[in-house]
Amino acid sequence: MLETRNLTKSFGPIHVTKGVSLKLEKGERRVILGPNGAGKTTLFNQLVGELTPDSGSIHLDGADVTALRVADRARLGLSRSYQKNTLFDGLTIGENLGLAATVAMGKGQGLWRDPLHSAEVKETVREVAAQVDLAPLLDMPVNAVSYGIRRQLEVGIALATRPKVILMDEPTSGVGPEMSKGFHRLLKALPRDLTVLIIEHDMDLAFDVADTITVLNYGEVVFDGLPEHARESQLLKDIYLGAWEDA
Repeated sequence: MLETRNLTKSFGPIHVTKGVSLKLEKGERRVILGPNGAGKTTLFNQLVGELTPDSGSIHLDGADVTALRVADRARLGLSRSYQKNTLFDGLTIGENLGLAATVAMGKGQGLWRDPLHSAEVKETVREVAAQVDLAPLLDMPVNAVSYGIRRQLEVGIALATRPKVILMDEPTSGVGPEMSKGFHRLLKALPRDLTVLIIEHDMDLAFDVADTITVLNYGEVVFDGLPEHARESQLLKDIYLGAWEDA
């Protein structure tokens, strides 16, 4: 469903991704681990089209999308949530979800129509709000809710575009233990036909939701395999996990 082939990106003499090859099957949940500066976010920026790789290619559902713009990749089913909130603070939670659904459906072009009130958009908003546990908060302004709720909304906006593949960049960053547990439940409840690629530092979440673990170090893939094998890898403990023991 999503594949990279020898993806390489450098900034001057620094290789931020170096020959990265990954292949995610439909419905796979893969977590990317690695220390700060390993190239994880730079990899995501290349996958969605915010950065152009120096060499290599990116394939989405069998199509080469390496040269496509961000918007074109999104229309083909690639969506992303960010480390930092990118929300419309002056709108409600429901309106934020509705805007994402409207754009994905191509309903935002009419001059006199209010696409947020179309039956199709409303239904999508209801479904997505239920998925990310925000149904009781649809009328709340974004600027009135907590940081944790905003993180949930980021995931909801990505889901409202009806993606085939969703990339999540540290979805539990900055949230407390209880909210982190809520994200565990949210991620595990996502439809199994949705392919999910996550950058995460929360070890409990990573090993709880992942079908596959990939570890980057200095821009290179140094481990790619099952979570149980990752737990046993001395290399991972040496370069990333430190004194971390089995949870």
